[in-house]
Amino acid sequence: MAKMQYYGTGRRKSSVARVRLIPGKGEVTINKKPLDDYFGMEILKREVSRPFEVTSTEGRFDVIATVRGGGTTGQAGALRHGISRALCIADGENRHTLKDAGFLTRDPRMKERKKYGLKKARRASQFSKR
Repeated sequence: MAKMQYYGTGRRKSSVARVRLIPGKGEVTINKKPLDDYFGMEILKREVSRPFEVTSTEGRFDVIATVRGGGTTGQAGALRHGISRALCIADGENRHTLKDAGFLTRDPRMKERKKYGLKKARRASQFSKR
């Protein structure tokens, strides 16, 4: 019999994470690397594991994820979003808890586009009277 797998897609800024949850011991693999090797900062590792802490499911699922685009912080946020979505599919009781924690809401903040006549999105050239 095949193992149950739960899928979730998470997004933040320009990062996209495709997450697969498999019942297991709690190992996290991101782009074929362990969590500790992929994210160097402790804050980012904690961010990825927060959905498990909130729903009290630490050590029950193995995470296999593919992350693309953006920086490390955006990728960690996308992973958190994807894990949260997959946990909702795994058990519907988790939805309310994750929603209250704000893990199911996609962060809409994006980089503002550059405007013509300016150096960056809002940065104008220095003003001079003469």
